[in-house]
Amino acid sequence: MKKYSVIAIIISIFLLLAGCSGSSSSAEKKDSKVIKIGYQKGNTINILKESGFLEEALKEEGYKVEWKLFTHGGTLLEGIYSNAIDFGHAADGSGIFAQASGKPLVYVGADAPNPEGVGLMVRTDSGINSIEELKGKKVGVLKGGNHHYLAILALESVGLTADDVQWVYPEDAAQGRSLIETKQVDALASYDPFFAGIETELDVKTLTENKDYDYPNRTFYYSTPEFAEDHPELVDVIIKAIDKSDQWANENKDEVTDLLSKALGIDESIISKAVERRTYGATGITQEIIDAQQRQADKYYEIGLIPKELDVSKDMPIK
Repeated sequence: MKKYSVIAIIISIFLLLAGCSGSSSSAEKKDSKVIKIGYQKGNTINILKESGFLEEALKEEGYKVEWKLFTHGGTLLEGIYSNAIDFGHAADGSGIFAQASGKPLVYVGADAPNPEGVGLMVRTDSGINSIEELKGKKVGVLKGGNHHYLAILALESVGLTADDVQWVYPEDAAQGRSLIETKQVDALASYDPFFAGIETELDVKTLTENKDYDYPNRTFYYSTPEFAEDHPELVDVIIKAIDKSDQWANENKDEVTDLLSKALGIDESIISKAVERRTYGATGITQEIIDAQQRQADKYYEIGLIPKELDVSKDMPIK
């Protein structure tokens, strides 16, 4: 009897372990139905997160969304490289720097142009009234940012080059504002909502206002190469959900202003200025979008911001 009892116990243990193994596999399979989305406070994915449109779109497929907050585009793209997230949103310059350093990512979508969301400003008491007068002056920018690119284009439009000014690189937008406020720079380029904040609260003149530099100022949607390759249908679902959220934002700008003001802790009058001059929308990658990004990458190489020439299209499949 003892022999049979021992055998019975051994069989029971094997069955229990097999059951645990099966449960573990089921749990892993269930976990694989989670899509990890990176976002920054105040951007379009922040609006998408609050709308619930993505969860609704993915419900039928059995996927859940895990949202991960990042402080800026550079750290978000690090989340892409490390596979901490599957999908996220960052600026054009961030993508160029990532490609230049050989980081693995894929551009999977783009925002609608937002050329009015960047600007080059001087204090009204600076005595500077034109871009030509910036020659030899100190200009503050976040190195490689969209507003840095705009400032370069503005200089070139009047026959100057990037070497004709003294670039000052603050650590962040807040420090940039401090530089112009305390007259440590002669001019400052910035981006919304910080650009709108300076225009609203300081006595400044925007030298680039109402001027066309053929710069769309798009931000991009990125994913890991694996996610783009293995789940192209899910990428489509996400981009469509973002565009749905964006169209809602275009029709409900007062609500968007309230949402972003609370998320960023910035006064509604400032956020309203940034929101009102923007048209939201998300699309796939087109040749026109690639061409604009290539021009920016070429300029960054020309002035030494990146170490090598890039073919941005290798990570920008048309869709």
